[in-house]
Amino acid sequence: MSEWQGKKIVMIGAARQGLALSRFLADKGAHVILNDRRSEDALVEAREELSDLDVEWVTGSHPFEILDNADMVCLSGGIPMDLPLVEEAIRRNISLSNDSQIFLEEAPCPVIGITGSSGKTTTTALVGEIARQHFKLKKPENKVWVGGNIGNPLIQDVEKMQADDLAVMELSSFQLEIMTKSPQIASILNLTPNHLDRHKTMAKYISAKSNILTHQKAEDTAILNRDDPLVRKLYDEVKGRRITFGLNPPFKKEDATYYKRGRLYLQASGQVAKIMRADLIKLRGTHNLYNVLAAIAISAAATFTLPAIYDGIVGFEGVPHRLEFVREWNSAEWYNDSIATSPERAIAALNTFDPPIILLAGGRDKDLPWQKLAEAIHQKVDHLILFGEAADLIQKAVGNPESGMRPLTIDICKGLYEAVQNAADRVEPGDVVLFSPGGTSFDEFQDFEERGKRFKQWVNKLS
Repeated sequence: MSEWQGKKIVMIGAARQGLALSRFLADKGAHVILNDRRSEDALVEAREELSDLDVEWVTGSHPFEILDNADMVCLSGGIPMDLPLVEEAIRRNISLSNDSQIFLEEAPCPVIGITGSSGKTTTTALVGEIARQHFKLKKPENKVWVGGNIGNPLIQDVEKMQADDLAVMELSSFQLEIMTKSPQIASILNLTPNHLDRHKTMAKYISAKSNILTHQKAEDTAILNRDDPLVRKLYDEVKGRRITFGLNPPFKKEDATYYKRGRLYLQASGQVAKIMRADLIKLRGTHNLYNVLAAIAISAAATFTLPAIYDGIVGFEGVPHRLEFVREWNSAEWYNDSIATSPERAIAALNTFDPPIILLAGGRDKDLPWQKLAEAIHQKVDHLILFGEAADLIQKAVGNPESGMRPLTIDICKGLYEAVQNAADRVEPGDVVLFSPGGTSFDEFQDFEERGKRFKQWVNKLS
């Protein structure tokens, strides 16, 4: 739908994405009904943000009557497909959309889309930095826009974009689930169990993620992880050019990036270019090496210059809440990895450090298996501090401490503040204190960013 004047649009969810899309649609002349189950008192700030627009608010519940004569229903990121109001909209054959879908329909410039079970925030930010280095020399009059599931919803800036600009967007499975348009350059970084509380099965989760490729055209490019067996199964869905990334050189002379003898390489159109030494990368861990290799492949698809790729990577120091160094206290290093909302990400963080490690883990469970994290804890963690709703689940997977075996101690705390204080009591010189929850933040905080900010605040107050 490109003509919004006079259309009745039901927007479900008054979070960041819902507010941005509501403003865009109302500015275009649509009659927007913004529906949120929260009370009016809980939505004071959100209502104030849209106070200059003629938006109809329906709060406290999800009544079916707001669907009467609706032309479209739009979902904010956290709205599940099995919400009765959404199921009723489907039953009435009302089309569904979201801010990312409408952005892709409206964007005047090329779009790079990045998804995956992990690493997408870091890779999106890194590609954005490489793009800025490229534009600085080649297109100084144009702009790189970075957003989507990271930072600001891009729909709020689409009216400012020019044809020669570039948008780099992070896409979650929630957004991709209902989308019928794909970006010109699309990357799937990896596929591991995630958000099964939402998607119920791994097959449905993979189907949502692969939607980033489904609607590409012959002139588009897909960037895929050749070391991931689940991603490799999606090769047949690629409609245009394919570039892969992985640690070892590919078997064939295909377009690819790889790591060899301490250096990163790009192989494209039969030519091989040495990009950089791996020891120049400021990001820690093998998982971040994959992120950098993906970013190089994406940059090749976007025809960024080699100097821009080099400068972008060398100058990139990571994103907040992803293995972010907070401070040294009591001769121990404290790290904030609040963005790790799955056990897989917590494992990657643990593999970045050598013992002795104090791990703070917990939050809300996503119906994901904890056993592999438990195994990593037995190998790497001296002191395990658990908090939040998932504490008992993790403790059950790890088991009780055994003499001479890691973890030496397990403490269960009600919330994160108590966990930080507990870590301060346990810490000794030379330790690494790693806050890598493995669960979501929604049992205690609005999102992982608020959780990470609180962790840093409480750690910085230790004295």
